[in-house]
Amino acid sequence: MNAKRKIGIIRCQQTEDMCPGNTGLKAAAEGKLAFAEIGPCEIVGFVTCGGCPGKRAVTRAKMLVERGTDTIVIASCISKGHPVGVPCPHFAQMKESIAKKVGPEIKIIDWTH
Repeated sequence: MNAKRKIGIIRCQQTEDMCPGNTGLKAAAEGKLAFAEIGPCEIVGFVTCGGCPGKRAVTRAKMLVERGTDTIVIASCISKGHPVGVPCPHFAQMKESIAKKVGPEIKIIDWTH
C-alpha cells in the first residue's frame, strides 16, 4: 500500500469569507474529484495566496514544502473561480512561479473541486 500524499492547499484570500474550504478538504481526505488520481491525502497545511496578485503564494508554497508537503494544490477558487465564478487573473503566473520555486519533484494540482 502506498503512503498518502501530503498536500498543502493554497486558496484565494478574497473568497475565504464566502467558502469555509470544506468541499476541497473533504475531497482531499476521501481522494475524490481533483484527488481521484492520487487517492486520499494527508493535509499538511491550508493557507491563502496572501491577496492579489498572489505573490505570497510562492513563499507559502515553499513553507508548505519545508513542512512536509509533497503536493501543492491550488484551490478551485483560484483556478476556476468557485464560488464567485471569476477565476483569478493571476493564476497562470502564480502556478508558474510556485513550480519554479518548489522544483519539479513537487507535484502541483491546479484545482480541488
